[in-house]
Amino acid sequence: MKSRLIILLLIAASYGMSGCKKLSDDSSNIYKYVLPPGATVSDAAPLCGSIKGVMLTGKTYTLGCDVYINKGDTLIIQPGVTVNSTNGAGIIVRGSFISLGTQSQPNYLTVQGVSKNTTPGIPLAKDSAHIGLWKGIIGDTSCTNMIIKWTHIDFAGAAYGNVAGPAVEQKASTSFCILFQNPNGNFILEDSWLWGGTDDCIRVSSGKIHVFRNTFEKCGGTGGDIVNVKGGTVGTMAYNFFIGTAYNGQKASNKGQPTGAMQTNIVMYNSTFVNGGLQVIPGQRGSTINYEEGAAGSFYNNVAVNCRVGYRVVINPVADTLHLTYGNNYQYADSLSIANQFFTFGPVCTRPQTTDIPAPYSYLPANYTYGASYDGTPVVQALNPQFVNYPLPSPYSPWSVSAIGSYNFRLKPNSPLIGKGNTSVTPLVVVPVDMVYGASEVTPPGADLGCYQTNGRGNQH
Repeated sequence: MKSRLIILLLIAASYGMSGCKKLSDDSSNIYKYVLPPGATVSDAAPLCGSIKGVMLTGKTYTLGCDVYINKGDTLIIQPGVTVNSTNGAGIIVRGSFISLGTQSQPNYLTVQGVSKNTTPGIPLAKDSAHIGLWKGIIGDTSCTNMIIKWTHIDFAGAAYGNVAGPAVEQKASTSFCILFQNPNGNFILEDSWLWGGTDDCIRVSSGKIHVFRNTFEKCGGTGGDIVNVKGGTVGTMAYNFFIGTAYNGQKASNKGQPTGAMQTNIVMYNSTFVNGGLQVIPGQRGSTINYEEGAAGSFYNNVAVNCRVGYRVVINPVADTLHLTYGNNYQYADSLSIANQFFTFGPVCTRPQTTDIPAPYSYLPANYTYGASYDGTPVVQALNPQFVNYPLPSPYSPWSVSAIGSYNFRLKPNSPLIGKGNTSVTPLVVVPVDMVYGASEVTPPGADLGCYQTNGRGNQH
């Protein structure tokens, strides 16, 4: 018995050490797992109906119609796989979906022959990003695990329709790129890229989440938040990059909390939001981070540049302000209309913090009332973040630049964002830490504001 215990402890230690590997360690041998029932998935013909097993490295698969991963079944996608959707098909997950791309061999879930347009100012109606060419990944209430690593998910957002919608207890008109809705399940999204959409890019109705180091471009379209979590969702969002959002980049609400589920509690830190809020009317919605309807948590070390509305704590319907902390957040505005919304008017109670940049009471009146208007003239074009390659003030309307293109949003050595982070924030870890069946790494809060760290940690894109 003693020798058996020692062996078990050694195995456990090896798993613990694997979770501490640096993100740049792109060793494919970390992906060791037992093949799920169903063996390999054939790429010989378009896929329809029930599937399970393993999609093999280097292969290209085609969805001919909606595919279903049944309850108790698992689909694993090895590194370097492309899945092309046709006929608006989607992936309905009642069991477990695991996409294991790597930094050198990312996976692609996309539509063949459609190109990405990074031209500033392209009308939404003419942009392939917002047409909704396939349904995306749709989790049923029985979905146990949705684990997505180093994966491109492009051009999703088609309406679920009269079959897939009711199959997952959603309306036919629902069009989220990713849906997860199991309060006891794990939603893990790491180091991935999402391009486009027509409504919420990601909707988590309830669940345990880990959303780290991802890049979101042109998400939302004519409306929709990007990572929108509802009642019974707990976990952490960190080191994500957003550009050209319709509404909020990250939103937390306790609305629709399932019976017996935990209160929504989300820790957010070190994310970057650029040109957010394309469709926002100030006073009605947010464009960066939003807490409302009983949600608790914290948000620190975030960066917002030319976002239509600043960080938003709502009082109608009210967030759980007794259990919500925040600070060390930065904002930049090219224009007065944006600076005047750093602390937006309306039913909000976002409290200025002494750690915020620019210092709030350098431009707010001493008797400032939360939600009241003020004159933001002193902070227009103040404290340029000093991105490596992105012009500020922008030569374009802020909301016309919705894609990264050739820009580089890392920090120059003289950036005022360096060293201003709160590193004492504690991430809320509620998912397994495992290189295959859990989070690869829980990156701790960074010393620099935003998703890119001068020490090389954080977002790796």
